[in-house]
Amino acid sequence: MTRTVYLNGEYLPEHEAKVSIFDRAFLMADGVYEVTSVLDGKLIDFAGHAARLDRSLTELDMRNPVTADDLLEIHRELVRLNGIEEGLVYLQITRGAPGDRDFVFPDPETTAPTIVLFTQSMPGLKDSPKAQKGLHVISIDDQRWGRRDIKTVQLLYPSMGKMMAKKVGADDAWMVQDGYVTEGTSNNAYFIKGNRIVTRPRSHDILHGITRAAVLRFAAEAQMEVEERLFTIDEAKAADEAFITSASAFVMPVVRIDDAELGGGKPGPKALRLREIYLEESLKAAV
Repeated sequence: MTRTVYLNGEYLPEHEAKVSIFDRAFLMADGVYEVTSVLDGKLIDFAGHAARLDRSLTELDMRNPVTADDLLEIHRELVRLNGIEEGLVYLQITRGAPGDRDFVFPDPETTAPTIVLFTQSMPGLKDSPKAQKGLHVISIDDQRWGRRDIKTVQLLYPSMGKMMAKKVGADDAWMVQDGYVTEGTSNNAYFIKGNRIVTRPRSHDILHGITRAAVLRFAAEAQMEVEERLFTIDEAKAADEAFITSASAFVMPVVRIDDAELGGGKPGPKALRLREIYLEESLKAAV
């Protein structure tokens, strides 16, 4: 079945959607994006993603071409048109196509932003077998630009990190800067010691994860301690459990970091419980 996508106000078959070769996302990675999960045909944490989108655009001095209400309607319509029960909605807004290449930002009065959305059907997203098996992550140097808190389309180094992991038979990579873990290639990173969850605090160094915020709130409500501080890869290797969070992975246990096995190589009970709580509560609030 041909997928229906959204481009600049139109719903189109995917093969009919065209973007200019002069679009600044293509030439300069000058764009931001969001990914919203769909479970049971409903959008998970949509309000958080819409708010972060506004923040990313503001940080880049870029105009938002769509209101939050209209954006919600576009998401819902794409989910309906493509029959998505479990999957993702990808959204990208760029500074547009000024008609030629230039480092200087185009005049927003004469160059409209480009807005693209499409869906990805992912049956089994909620009950992913990986959650029962756990992930193996490796540690790599963090060589990204300094504003990771802005969710831009500059994803080359995270892609390289995924490939570094794949080449050694691992699932993902945790990035390390100045001796401390920042985050995973497309997720936030955590370890558990006793009843305490440790994760890096929000700053320009990491993405302010929407799933992260929800999970830390649910953890506190479940009487777990949450400590936001810098931590080393060796601390994580010595932990009882570890996990990642993201919009598509939710809460995903980590059972091996480099060559160190955690919890006997099996997902720990606290990470699995956090995943369960997150899915239950997020589905209640889904739109």
